Amino acid sequence: MSPTATAGTVAIVAARWHADIVDVAVDAFRTELKSRGYAVEVVHVPGAFEIPLQVRRLARSGRYAGVAAAALVVDGGIYRHDFVASSVVDALMRIQLEADVPVFSAVLTPHHFHEHDEHTGYFRRHFETKGRELAAALDATVRLPALPAG
Repeated sequence: MSPTATAGTVAIVAARWHADIVDVAVDAFRTELKSRGYAVEVVHVPGAFEIPLQVRRLARSGRYAGVAAAALVVDGGIYRHDFVASSVVDALMRIQLEADVPVFSAVLTPHHFHEHDEHTGYFRRHFETKGRELAAALDATVRLPALPAG
């Protein structure tokens, strides 16, 4: 089944913190969905905490069949990363239920991340896989048959 012109447009909101890693997921997501016939728009935000507002605006616009988010939230030595990641994912769930538009998350929080070549390389590969998985989940969900309201 080929997506219609309206149903075939999706968006991904990507955080700029650790953009060198996050953008690998975005590129994989975009490549996979373009190969499936979708148009993909990318919106950049400073960090993960700014993602939900942009996702909400996109989901409520009526222009997108689905909206995804990508970020790498790392432990900077304080507890804040747990709070940020949890808040973002909880907000994304609420947004999809409110807007009735599928919302997908690749907002990931590794337990141990150090900015050296070995970890950066590992997470770049991991985010490439996650970008493809995110695209496949979005496509599968968008293609589900619509149920009658009520």
